[in-house]
Amino acid sequence: MKNVLLIIALVFVAVFSDFSLGSNSPVKKSAINRDVIIKNLMVGIKSDNYGLRTSSALLLGEFKADEAVIELLSMLHKEDTEDARIVAALSLLRINDSRGIFAIKQAIRFDKSNRVKRMCEKFYQHYLESKMN
Repeated sequence: MKNVLLIIALVFVAVFSDFSLGSNSPVKKSAINRDVIIKNLMVGIKSDNYGLRTSSALLLGEFKADEAVIELLSMLHKEDTEDARIVAALSLLRINDSRGIFAIKQAIRFDKSNRVKRMCEKFYQHYLESKMN
């Protein structure tokens, strides 16, 4: 009987309290936080640290940060590693800026790596398919 009362009390507290998972997140989605995040990622993309640079580029694409297009274009053209150039192309695709899409199209023809060319071709095909829908 005590166990039943305890369960009922816990259910009552859970239902009628302000406790909810995930709603008390310290990071709220706002324009101010987004601006700070983008600013920090823009610093990260210019870093000498390869991991920071590529992860910042990827996150800029996730945030669809059109402020980062110029830096991502530079990364697509100047990075030494294939992986970094692919990440830059993917981020440009996610941002969906015409300059970035054009750069992806040009990388299909002019990049020195066959792997980057293939990935850019897939990204460009995805862009064309999504544009048709």
